[in-house]
Amino acid sequence: MVKTEVLSYHSNRVGKALNYSFYDMYKVLAEDSSERVGEELQWYWDKEVQKAKKEARTPHLTKAILLCYWKSYLALGFFTLIEETLTVIQPVFLGKIINYFEVFDPLDTAALNFAYCYAAALSVCTLILAITHHLYFYHVQRAGMKLRVAICHMIYRKALRLSNTALGKTTTGQIVNLLSNDVNKFDQVTIFLHFLWAGPLQAIAVTALLWIEIGPSCFAGMAILIILLPLQTCIGRLFSSLRSRTAALTDVRIRTMNEVITGMRIIKMYAWEKSFSELVSSIRRKEISMVLKSSYLRGLNLASFFVASKITVFMTFMTYVLLGNVISASRVFVAMSLYGAVRLTITLFFPAAVERASEALISIRRIKNFLILDEISQFNPQLENSNENVVLHVQDLTCYWDKSLEIPTLQQLSFTVRPGELLAVIGPVGAGKSSLLSAVLGELPKDKGLMDVRGRIAYVSQQPWVFPGTVRSNILFGREYEREKYEKVLKVCALKKDMDLLEDGDLTVIGDRGATLSGGQKARVNLARAVYQDADIYLLDDPLSAVDAEVSRHLFEKCIYRALHQKVSILVTHQLQYLHAVNQILILKEGKMVGKGTYSEFLNSGIDFASLLKKNEEVEQSPIPGIPTMKSARNRTFSQSSVWSQDSLVQSQKDGTTEPLVTALPEESRSEGKINFKIYRKYFAAGANYFVIFILLLLNILAQVRYLMDATNNKEWIYLDLCIYCDRFCLILGLTMATVLFGIVRSLLVFTVLVNAGQTLHNKMFQSLLKAPVLFFDRNPIGRILNRFSKDIGHLDDLLPLTILDFIQTLLQIFGVVAVAVAVIPWILIPLVPLCILFIFLRRYFLDTARDIKRLESTTRSPVFSHLSTSLQGLWTIRAFRAEQRFQKLFDAHQDLHSEAWFLFLTTSRWFAVRLDAICAIFVIVVAFGSLLLAKTLDAGQVGLALSYAITLMGMFQWGVRQSAEVENLMISVERVMEYTELEKEAPWESNKHPPAEWPSQGVIAFENVNFTYSLDGPLVLRHLSVLIKSKEKVGIVGRTGAGKSSLIAALFRLAEPKGRIWIDKYLTSELGLHDLRKKISIIPQEPVLFTGTMRKNLDPFNEYTDEELWNVLEEVQLKEAVEELPDKMETQLAESGSNFSVGQRQLVCLARAILKKNKILIIDEATANVDARTDELIQKTIREKFAQCTVLTIAHRLNTIIDSDKIMVLDAGRLKEYNEPYILLQEKESLFYKMVQQVGKAEAAALIETAKQVVLKEVVIKFVSLVLFFTS
Repeated sequence: MVKTEVLSYHSNRVGKALNYSFYDMYKVLAEDSSERVGEELQWYWDKEVQKAKKEARTPHLTKAILLCYWKSYLALGFFTLIEETLTVIQPVFLGKIINYFEVFDPLDTAALNFAYCYAAALSVCTLILAITHHLYFYHVQRAGMKLRVAICHMIYRKALRLSNTALGKTTTGQIVNLLSNDVNKFDQVTIFLHFLWAGPLQAIAVTALLWIEIGPSCFAGMAILIILLPLQTCIGRLFSSLRSRTAALTDVRIRTMNEVITGMRIIKMYAWEKSFSELVSSIRRKEISMVLKSSYLRGLNLASFFVASKITVFMTFMTYVLLGNVISASRVFVAMSLYGAVRLTITLFFPAAVERASEALISIRRIKNFLILDEISQFNPQLENSNENVVLHVQDLTCYWDKSLEIPTLQQLSFTVRPGELLAVIGPVGAGKSSLLSAVLGELPKDKGLMDVRGRIAYVSQQPWVFPGTVRSNILFGREYEREKYEKVLKVCALKKDMDLLEDGDLTVIGDRGATLSGGQKARVNLARAVYQDADIYLLDDPLSAVDAEVSRHLFEKCIYRALHQKVSILVTHQLQYLHAVNQILILKEGKMVGKGTYSEFLNSGIDFASLLKKNEEVEQSPIPGIPTMKSARNRTFSQSSVWSQDSLVQSQKDGTTEPLVTALPEESRSEGKINFKIYRKYFAAGANYFVIFILLLLNILAQVRYLMDATNNKEWIYLDLCIYCDRFCLILGLTMATVLFGIVRSLLVFTVLVNAGQTLHNKMFQSLLKAPVLFFDRNPIGRILNRFSKDIGHLDDLLPLTILDFIQTLLQIFGVVAVAVAVIPWILIPLVPLCILFIFLRRYFLDTARDIKRLESTTRSPVFSHLSTSLQGLWTIRAFRAEQRFQKLFDAHQDLHSEAWFLFLTTSRWFAVRLDAICAIFVIVVAFGSLLLAKTLDAGQVGLALSYAITLMGMFQWGVRQSAEVENLMISVERVMEYTELEKEAPWESNKHPPAEWPSQGVIAFENVNFTYSLDGPLVLRHLSVLIKSKEKVGIVGRTGAGKSSLIAALFRLAEPKGRIWIDKYLTSELGLHDLRKKISIIPQEPVLFTGTMRKNLDPFNEYTDEELWNVLEEVQLKEAVEELPDKMETQLAESGSNFSVGQRQLVCLARAILKKNKILIIDEATANVDARTDELIQKTIREKFAQCTVLTIAHRLNTIIDSDKIMVLDAGRLKEYNEPYILLQEKESLFYKMVQQVGKAEAAALIETAKQVVLKEVVIKFVSLVLFFTS
């Protein structure tokens, strides 16, 4: 406690002097560190899991938690015992003091001395209470923090180990919800849990004391409290059920939000914002309905606390009078004080304990269900009679993603790859190529067969994965920085030029999801990471598709072929021009091996492979200069060119320090200073109109007036006689009933208004997010945005309404208590005024610090969620590189940073609360001794009233001020939500200028001196672009990675506002509404995105097409068969992000969307990069047939897909370098396009030139025939 006081005193000094930042925080205590507490609980959980397996039962997380923490937490019950004992003893000393006034004799010095002793005892009790109360709160809150941190550690640890089957049963949103909302229940439950036994025990003690004081009449009052117990238990159970349903709905909402944020670029280009707005609103309405019901139950519980004392006092003394007893002041106030003490425990803390325990058990069950999900199996089988050279051997391998499906994912595969060999895996979309790599990684469970995998694996995923940090940290991936080795990796991965173009070189922070890099750059960073690891086995999942022909050639020749020549390499590829240079080729179809052999063997055989290679049959033996023929090449020792040559490793310069795995992104913005009154006004106005708020205010005032009238009732009981009780009885009964009515109505109305406010603000925030520019999502990590929709909205739904209601009721009671005390004993104002001044000074002093710390605590939560989201996106890569421990340590570091802020908030809160109770204790002491000094002028009723209220004030005042601070701290969540309701907006979705329904009828696009940047302070990515694209023209857009190809599309879609003019059919795009523009342009994006939901919703979110039209379009893109095999066909719910479809299949869904829209303009953004040649041909054929009368812009790295275009647009560094017909450009030997064609190899280049020539000849023939027909007619 001393350490806490020192820490919090210093933190308050610092907070007073300057705005609190990360640099002012203390390092987390060793015993509170995430790794330590997490591994400790993990040990107990592992034991419980093992024990459960032996006993053939489900493991219980509750047992593991109890075994881990029961001793330390049980010890804290000692503070509760002392506190509750003193709370019960206090009224006894109060009764003795009042008794002195009842039989007051100014000459009886012995009685006066005893009275002073009782006053001293009362004062000592008050002071000890203040100390034990805050010792208890400090330790139980810290225990809650430890449990929360430990569970978070375990959740993340489990997330890194989940099998792919298990990943299909959960979602990122659900795991985020576990980390943001479920674990927070532990902070609350540890505070109240001891009252589950302390409440009944105190009730028994109070009943015994009341029996001594007023006899059997006490049972009338206690009966009310006892009746409340089962009632509150039933309410607790009902509340538990509602919270469970709410949590499930919150999971769905957070999962949907995660998908929306991830796919926001696609949503905007499709103009699907309204569809997703309706989807999220629908989920939110169901969720808020559950929240409102559970809030009403909370309101009833809280109302019962404030009305219970009135009913119990009324019933007790009514019974006492009816039994013919005479009431004395000491009896009234002792009974009132005892009821007050037990009321706090029985009607507030005990039900809070039941409620919090119910919530915690639901959360524990949800977390347990997550923790028992299947983990990835760690296997390393050995082959019989294996020789030392074999590092990857697969024999009769059969695997299933889902064992319930009869058809295996992979069936009877056998192959061997030795060091120095390169195996190419090819096949159509959905053939099982990526699944084969996942089987080698251990991600795809093995059903039959043998697999021998020896050595460290490096994996390059098909969809590039980068994490927030610098380019360098992404490449090093936790390895030590070796300058020479690093530079060589950059060179072989064609990243040197890109690093020169980036503002801070390889130290450029690339942001969440690699927002600042192009698709090709991300792919090469992904590859560079693998190469730098110097692994033994390289699994490369189509790394060449995302780059242009020149870079693709460079990567194959310099990186895959030379730098990795001593390694075991498996290359999944659709780039058939490189197959002649590999050692083995494996052809897959529907998960089966339909061919295996060398390139020459396949050419000679003339089987299925021949059709796949029809464009490459003329390839000569050594089409790539410098690369010898197949077998000799990989077996040669290229020591002079290898990245891993011994000389280079010896001579490499080391930086001396390891690059941090993740570099901090720009700090999240935080407001400063106190919460503006405007925030409160907007918050309440969001819940109801001003008339309802006025009624709410009036109800609270009436309830408080009723409370003040109670003060006179307490004295009235003293003089109530059996003969004249009827009139007064009716008055007291009426006032008591009014208390019950006002208490319940007030609670329900407050919850209704505040929950509605949370709903309104959520909707406004989501609408604001939908209208935010794409730049916002590039600059803000997913976790940072999700934090507002999970934790902050959770506060608005759950904690804030309860805290505000509690604060309002407590605050009004405090005013009432002080007013009555001053009215009865005016001299109390003498100590009260300076104490109030001291309190105001302390509160302001405390809030200056606490507010900043709370904001800091909110900000330090975001990296925890971002790290989780990033890790799940790159899970296969993390596991392939065996980087789980590094990422676990990073997660623990993020948690420790949050714990530092949270611990400071805890200590500053205790610092303030101790001083508050010290003020209240001084007030009690002054009233107690002051009453004795003025004994001649006071009667027993006045003293009883003043003292009982002073004692009540102590706990109430501290609680009220704590709640006022808590309200302000929770209002930070409102402030953070409101920040997102006022985000910078992109242009309106609709404008006054509406184009006609048939627009664009021609599809003419004109760029007029267009400059384009994604942000005002960012570099220009398009410079002075002027070009005319005629109606129905097919334009191929090419250029090196980062040349501005995708930026041209972004400018056309106005993802940021371009400077200059863009015209579509004589309409200036900048004058149109965004939806009017975007709905009329179809796009097949670079990264295909599917959303959780049905296939039907993914194709047609607005229900604009019939089932027949949808089935027809699926048939046209050859997906009909795949969808028909789904359990509910088009109504089957897809997995998160459509992960149960391959990348190629997802791309076909995007093509289907484009066909359905029937627009005159189609954009194809490297859409065929991740598909095989046949699927590519299918897509191209479909586009030629379905979009023959449309203007088509195609960005492509495969030059064969755009060589038959009407025009070719060559971009370089954002400038238009060339724009003409392909054949004309190919006639100019110095043209950039000619050089790009030559990079693909002689045979392929010749084939491309021939294709371009045939296109020209075809056009000449068509024109000639047209002229002949014209003149003959």
